[in-house]
Amino acid sequence: MLLRKYMSLLGIGSAQIDLVLEKDTYRAGETVKGVFHIKGGTIDQQLKRIECDLVRRDLLLEKDVVLHTATILTSSTIQADAVNEVLFSFKLPEDMEVSTETQSYRFSTRLYFTQGVASSDHDEIKVVTN
Repeated sequence: MLLRKYMSLLGIGSAQIDLVLEKDTYRAGETVKGVFHIKGGTIDQQLKRIECDLVRRDLLLEKDVVLHTATILTSSTIQADAVNEVLFSFKLPEDMEVSTETQSYRFSTRLYFTQGVASSDHDEIKVVTN
């Protein structure tokens, strides 16, 4: 049991997060809906917060810009091997530019614990014209 705890602190066997979106193509101003799936690791872990960034990637400049960050603060415990779901909803900005070959968007999600290594997930979306 002690070995599993220390391995979890290093990120081995810790809880994992996966943002599952209803679809992957949106229009500017549209609401993105989905669910955070949180799967417990090998031991119980105290969840501190979930952060989800909307990121624009400029492939020519190889630069990421965080457009918005949503944070869910919590003090819940993720039980070992349990599966939890948290609803996700985010309204895209009205003035978003469309996705191109050189510009893309993604949601970058991180799960933070009071102890241990954060878990992360990335989900690309495509923004099309209205």
